[in-house]
Amino acid sequence: MKNDFTPAKLTIAGRCVALGILLPMLFHGVPEAGPRFLPMHIPVLLAGFFVGWKLGLLTGIVTPLLSAILTGMPTFTPPMAFVMMFELAAYGLLAGLLYKRTKNIHVSLVVAMIGGRIIRGLAQWVLWSWLVPHLPFGWEAYVTLVFVTALPGIVLQLAVMPLIVAAVIKAYNPIDAE
Repeated sequence: MKNDFTPAKLTIAGRCVALGILLPMLFHGVPEAGPRFLPMHIPVLLAGFFVGWKLGLLTGIVTPLLSAILTGMPTFTPPMAFVMMFELAAYGLLAGLLYKRTKNIHVSLVVAMIGGRIIRGLAQWVLWSWLVPHLPFGWEAYVTLVFVTALPGIVLQLAVMPLIVAAVIKAYNPIDAE
């Protein structure tokens, strides 16, 4: 049986969590830069590609939670930290699972990005309805935030992620290789 939690993989996942806490701190000095450039998403997607879906999923859960506790970003109100936990967990899971199956960086990335946004919308709708039922959940505002406002981050991810993944795989022979 293959061990998905080797010291090397845990180290990479830990570095992705740390990067997922540090990168947003750099971006959040500029108003609205976080929601526009999505700096926390990149390390979680990288975790999915480099250490597989299980640790990618855990990285996606842990990163926004630790960041919220340590830096206050994302906030716990409205339930943004919890919404991001679902979204980023889906990114890590889908990127790792699809890349393992297809070995296609672009397909894995695009499907993970779309899937994560769908999961985020569902989580946000459920949590919003449960925690702040007096405020209606607006799907228009959600779509605007995750697609229009986030367009620079989406373009950045689509442009940079395949280059990073391909370069690391070429240079280091992936840990997840079977």
